[in-house]
Amino acid sequence: MAVPFFSLRDQTRALKEEVVQRLGDVIDANGFANGPAVARFEAELASYLGIGHVVCVNSGTSALHGALIAAGVQAGDEVITVAHTWISTAWAISYTGARPVFVDVDRCTCGLDPRLLDRAVTPRTKAIIPVHLYGHPVDMDPILALAASRGIPVIEDCAQAIGARYKGRKTGSMGLANATSFYPSKNLGAYGEGGAVLTNDADVAARVRRLRDHAQAARHQHVELGFNWRMDGMQGAVLSVKLPHLDAWNRRRQAIASRYAAALQAMPGLALVPTLGWAEPIWHIYPVFHEQRDRFRALLDQRDVQTGVHYPTPIHLQPVYAWLNVPRGSLPVSEWMAATEVSLPMYPEMSDEQVNEVVDAVGDACKQLAG
Repeated sequence: MAVPFFSLRDQTRALKEEVVQRLGDVIDANGFANGPAVARFEAELASYLGIGHVVCVNSGTSALHGALIAAGVQAGDEVITVAHTWISTAWAISYTGARPVFVDVDRCTCGLDPRLLDRAVTPRTKAIIPVHLYGHPVDMDPILALAASRGIPVIEDCAQAIGARYKGRKTGSMGLANATSFYPSKNLGAYGEGGAVLTNDADVAARVRRLRDHAQAARHQHVELGFNWRMDGMQGAVLSVKLPHLDAWNRRRQAIASRYAAALQAMPGLALVPTLGWAEPIWHIYPVFHEQRDRFRALLDQRDVQTGVHYPTPIHLQPVYAWLNVPRGSLPVSEWMAATEVSLPMYPEMSDEQVNEVVDAVGDACKQLAG
């Protein structure tokens, strides 16, 4: 049985009629840039997350950039984050002229290790960006406590984690200005690009709303350097159709992850993300780790089970950031994950038969590699 790594085919087919109707509404209203469909989705997502404000923009990268500006980050500052993430986290820091400062990740959460945070803080630290990678929440309480004691804003990168919970609190509700992505493959994905800043701070929301529309305080009154970050009205309409389904889709992902964990935890040579009592991950990606990654993936490919890798080169070892002079070996957990991570098929429309096929293929590959 062929098992794709990811597929939107069944989801888009099921939603097509309602989406087409909503897109017709956008056309009738001529609400193509921002517009009523975007405003409606902003209100719906704020209600879902239990926060005061959602400001939609054109991508998750822009959302991170806007959150950093609204948090007061400027050229010459430092922002602490992780190197085991998609590079947009670092791009946004660099766009402000600040310097990324990388700390290692926690093997149990795949996110920022709070035990390493204090030693990374300097007088130039102006923000901390924990990344809820794979849809698994970071251990936020110690990060928030240290940040509050130093007066440093926290910006949650929730690009992979909308709907996840940390000790009952939804990710994206705890930092000063948080960011998410609606890239089509995300758990809550648009039919194109999109992102949002999530905040309880009215001033942060107002500033990002201004920045996304060329920094206009009023029509033709540009009060600072602005951007063209407006969300396409069509994407707001699509996201409004999808949002009511998000919890059900996430529950299915959790059920698939539970099946994987139960069946694979004892497989030789394979490491999993452990189950933590305070975490409710929503598994945008389901990662496993194997020291013989290439051979492991090749054996799965022979069974028509597709896999991915997230992410093979940590940011501190990317050529573009060589100027930071962060040596290989300085972030050992991040580097181990980058060298061994394999993403198993994960999407809510997977059938039980497909899940079982993945389990069988992984089990056979692990046993073969163990010799």
